[in-house]
Amino acid sequence: MLLKNSDIIPLFRCPSTRQQLFLNDNPNVCFATGDGLYKYDVWNDLPILIDNERSIITLDDFNSYEPVIIRKSYGIFLSFLKKILSPNNRKTKENVNLLVRTLKNLDENAKVLIIGGGTIGQGMDLFYKSSEIDLISFDIYISSNINFIADAHQIPLKDKHFDAVIIQAVLEHVLEPQRVVSEIFRVLKPNGFVYAETPFLQQVHEGAYDYTRFTESGHRYLFRQFTSISSGCTAGTGSQMLWSIDYFFRGLFRSRFVGTIVKLLFFWIRYFDYLIPECYNIDCASGVFFLGSKSKVNFHAKDIPRCYRGSQ
Repeated sequence: MLLKNSDIIPLFRCPSTRQQLFLNDNPNVCFATGDGLYKYDVWNDLPILIDNERSIITLDDFNSYEPVIIRKSYGIFLSFLKKILSPNNRKTKENVNLLVRTLKNLDENAKVLIIGGGTIGQGMDLFYKSSEIDLISFDIYISSNINFIADAHQIPLKDKHFDAVIIQAVLEHVLEPQRVVSEIFRVLKPNGFVYAETPFLQQVHEGAYDYTRFTESGHRYLFRQFTSISSGCTAGTGSQMLWSIDYFFRGLFRSRFVGTIVKLLFFWIRYFDYLIPECYNIDCASGVFFLGSKSKVNFHAKDIPRCYRGSQ
């Protein structure tokens, strides 16, 4: 269940210096370091904890309090169509259930951080609803599903606090994925868990804020500071083909609407994911996942080729 901001104030750290942040008497600033050199705005109870000098997102972007990325809201009919085009992912559900079962073995409520939680991702509802989970969530745009706005390159929270960190469909949108993973490592407790889902073969989405893709092997190496529990593809060859069909027709007709209509006509292609063997899906995956635990020893680069589980 999403915690109240009043409960997490002691966890806040300055994204620039990692000093603890304190409530300030100035209601327009609200949070500041003890020496007062770094100050951060709050809007609609959402602290904006952005390092203005180092982040691609700056405080100037929020002067008018308009989000850099705007998420669309859908009516009943469009929500129905979206569900057809993007049905609940079976592999995500399995992975989330495994993580939740593991967290339930803890002696107290699991402390979970969701990076990029502005929109509740597939399978993530449980973390927002469970009274057995103390959830903190952040993103770079204003949303009722988050506690604060921040850049994942500089997570403004204390070290070694969380039992699990979830980062779903986010790492393609950060400039330095390895730096973000290092931040995840920092805020996790010893033996804490990470769950990540990241695209491999997907076309550009979110325009100017889309940078990187990973093969399953490359994704494993990205999380080399973690011991693998499970990894593979979340969506395979059929899903990847559907992305290509959409973008082919939107490009051919210069129309996103036409791409969506054709995608609706061919939505059934994604179900071939279940017929194609995992090893072939890995080589042509739409997206990949990694579930692992924080380790004291880095996974060595020379071991990566042996991790390959594709068909070649």
